[in-house]
Amino acid sequence: MNKNNDDKGLTPRQIVAELDKYIIGQDRAKKLVAIALRNRARRRCLHEDIREEVYPKNIIMIGPTGVGKTEIARRLSKLAYAPFVKVEATKYTEVGYVGRDVESMVRDLTEVGVNMVRDEKTSEIRGRAEERASERLLDLLLPPPPHLSRSARQRKKGGEIVYDMEGLPEEEKERFERWLRTRQKIEQQLNDGLLEERDVEFEIQVQSGPMVEVLAGGPGLEEMGIDVKGLFEKMLPKKTKSVKMPVRDARRILKDEEVEKLLDMDKVIKEAVQRVEQSGIVFIDEIDKVAGRGTAGHGPDVSREGVQRDLLPIVEGSKVITKYGMVSTDHILFIAAGSFHQTKPSDLIPELQGRFPLRVELNDLGVEEYRRILTEPKNSLTKQYTALLATEGVNVIFTTDGVDEIARSAYDVNQRMENIGARRLYTIMERLLEDISFDAPHTDNKELTVNREFVRNTLSGIIQDEDLSKFIL
Repeated sequence: MNKNNDDKGLTPRQIVAELDKYIIGQDRAKKLVAIALRNRARRRCLHEDIREEVYPKNIIMIGPTGVGKTEIARRLSKLAYAPFVKVEATKYTEVGYVGRDVESMVRDLTEVGVNMVRDEKTSEIRGRAEERASERLLDLLLPPPPHLSRSARQRKKGGEIVYDMEGLPEEEKERFERWLRTRQKIEQQLNDGLLEERDVEFEIQVQSGPMVEVLAGGPGLEEMGIDVKGLFEKMLPKKTKSVKMPVRDARRILKDEEVEKLLDMDKVIKEAVQRVEQSGIVFIDEIDKVAGRGTAGHGPDVSREGVQRDLLPIVEGSKVITKYGMVSTDHILFIAAGSFHQTKPSDLIPELQGRFPLRVELNDLGVEEYRRILTEPKNSLTKQYTALLATEGVNVIFTTDGVDEIARSAYDVNQRMENIGARRLYTIMERLLEDISFDAPHTDNKELTVNREFVRNTLSGIIQDEDLSKFIL
């Protein structure tokens, strides 16, 4: 977590301020997730005896699509540098039915955690890996004299390479010194980028055969926590083949090989599992689609309650088998979300309701919120489209009254048709700039002013025609 005023990282107000850069409104939802994140930092400061007894307060977000539920959770995970995975509850089925089992969300989260820690460790050793890759390139471009003992090679603190020539005959020393001077010249050329197109030949390891890939993807093996591909790669002899390519491409492959040698994957996995267990966030979308009790026992609703019962041990705390070992879900933060149009949170089974003690209802967006969404966030749509078209030399200017008209149009369409929240702005903006986006590379008119008149002229016919707008907007 970012260090700020204290060793617990960002304060709740600072977290909300960061979320405000990307999400408009929904103040109470931001407040709740900020408290949840800060409580995790507070928990790390507790004595070990009580630390394990403090569990995360899981949250249910209630609100229509496109009001910011997913974005709040996603941005929160970035602030916390925490492993984060978004899943849809509708993908899961009760044990015994075809579909993903709920434990796979923890396996997915662990995979994200391992990749996150791996990337961090890789960035730390990238400098050393590049040095070693450069040394290998030099050896390929100018192999050392055959009688020189490579074990005599050493590195000083300054990075200078020295060779022990003690005991070598004078003739050998002279020959070696000539080689060393040539090597230094080639090293300088390599550093200056003058040898990027020179071909080098070297050995690389060949990936596992297709049969290993097929066996590794066998059904049920992941659920048993068996890394079949890893087992086969360790058992089977490693194959190599000779390849020839330019220095530019060889450097990348050699650097990746050196990274693999320097990485301690056991430490990476250990740290990743700990981070998942202590800081992981699982966002379960469409939780309302599995709400409902007492279904008839057949048809599409057959496993709704079963999914809830399978979710229960994961949310309340259990150990899940993954290919990286056992992962405890006791302190993973679960944020569930759903529109709850046809159901309500009380339709969830009581045990699951109890595991989501915090509930917050996100508000529908009005014209003012749409206007602010268009202009205020760091990644606002008007900024995105302006930057995109600027790459074609087209200067797009959004006037205040133009933005107001776009916001009003989005609100009106959402009121008359399906309410898809802020996502409606994407369809409106695409329709609005469709022609200029298509003609941008060829047009002589390199400036476009998007004002109220332009928006009305472009959208009026579509918005007024109910039948047409259903298909276009």
